Order: sequence, then C-alpha cells, then structure tokens
Amino acid sequence: MAENLNMVGWFEIPVNDMDRAKQFYESVFRVTITVHDLNGLIMGWFPDKGNVPGAQGTLIKQKSYIPGQVGVLIYFNCTDLQEELDRVVPAGGKLYQPKTMISPEHGYMGVFIDTEGNRIALHSLH
Repeated sequence: MAENLNMVGWFEIPVNDMDRAKQFYESVFRVTITVHDLNGLIMGWFPDKGNVPGAQGTLIKQKSYIPGQVGVLIYFNCTDLQEELDRVVPAGGKLYQPKTMISPEHGYMGVFIDTEGNRIALHSLH
C-alpha cells in the first residue's frame, strides 16, 4: 500500500436505473451528479471537491454490477447526518438505521437503503 495515501481511493455504487439513482442521490445530498457513458459503462460521478480528505466515487450501471444490501458498506461524511437521513424517504429511499451515537469522540452513524436496494451509511461528528 502507498504510505502517503488513505486506504480508500474510489468507490462505485451499483445501480439498475441511472436516472432514478441520480435523482435520489442529488435529492439526499443536494449535489449535482454528472453522467458519463464510457463505451457502455454508465457512470454518475459525484462532485470532486478537489484536494480534500475522502474518496471520490460514482454511481455505476453495467451488467456485472448488481445492487444489494450485502457486502461492503460505504460511509458518506456529513456535517449532521440527520439532515441527509431526513431527505431519504421523500427521495424514494428507506431508513435502515436511525442516527446512532458511535461514541462521543467518534460521532454518529446512520444507514439507509437507496432506490436501487443498496445499503449506504452516513457519518458525522454531530
């Protein structure tokens, strides 16, 4: 492993319906996702914030990517994750785990199911 890099460098969230998934994530996180067709591999890129901590990632549609609730769980950083959790159901998702304290020094986490059936987590210090 590269000594000067964080362990996670990229993530991909599988989708069946790119338009539906794009609308869901734009509604929950209030961001703009740009869709790119790379020779049949459809990717919806989350905004790149530049030289700041955290991994860049994408929504991805391709036959080998299958949405689901098992496997790796990714965490999106938030200022106060309750704000994003409050937008999940109106955007078409489901709450899986409410805002829960991890510990006073590590903050809070919460989990939702997106419109594609993926289990996605949120983290915030408040």
